[in-house]
Amino acid sequence: MEVIVCIKRVPETAGADIIIDKTGRGIEKRGLVFDINEWDNYAVEEAILLKEEYGGSVTVISMGPEEANETLRRALAMGADQAIRLTDPVFEGSDGYAIARILSQAIKPLSYDLILTGVQTEDDGYGQVGPTLAEILEIPHAAVVNRIDGIEGGRVKVHRELEGGLEEVLDLNIPAVLTIQSGINEPRYVSIMGIRKVAKKEIKVLGLSELGMKPEDAGQPGSLSVVERVFFPPVGEGAQMLEGTMDEISDKVVTILKEKGGGA
Repeated sequence: MEVIVCIKRVPETAGADIIIDKTGRGIEKRGLVFDINEWDNYAVEEAILLKEEYGGSVTVISMGPEEANETLRRALAMGADQAIRLTDPVFEGSDGYAIARILSQAIKPLSYDLILTGVQTEDDGYGQVGPTLAEILEIPHAAVVNRIDGIEGGRVKVHRELEGGLEEVLDLNIPAVLTIQSGINEPRYVSIMGIRKVAKKEIKVLGLSELGMKPEDAGQPGSLSVVERVFFPPVGEGAQMLEGTMDEISDKVVTILKEKGGGA
């Protein structure tokens, strides 16, 4: 079982002071702590569990600067076998489609049965890369997968999460792309010692030319969408506190609804 996992290094913004950068199309990332994207962490763990059950190997691929090596080494410490980093100044500004296109060029020469990605990323939240990657590679896919039942006879049986607490069970031919939902497993702990053990393990680096791509295939020229502006949501008015007895408060609520056009 040969599994490829696409992962991303993202900034941790929870509890951090976020500042819009000078371009107005992103956030200032200096001073922020970076880690593996949450959904991708579950995808790596699921790939390793599949390797432990069926044998084979796990290859992790990430697109980003040299700092992304930290994320790749974390995946290697978890149990992945090979790591590839895709990097080139031309990749800057790529949307979900362009990212999927770049990843596909790195994946095509490889041997694989499954390609796993996270459902989405914590920074962009596109949720597009996995399905788009499957379309480019012309293979089946299932999104928001919260359980892999088994692999047999060249097919994989998966459960995918739908709205309203419903699930859909799919039986797909492999190779296939699965986007992994958080909670599908419990990602294993990665110790500092474990990371040190893989510190010298080779990370293959590929750029635009190695992938056989042209400058117009990536970045903003190769994207189907462009971020024009990033901004904080406007701050609304504070809550109005109503005081009095239950009858008095009820009358006030009715009056407010009528004033706002919400009551007869």
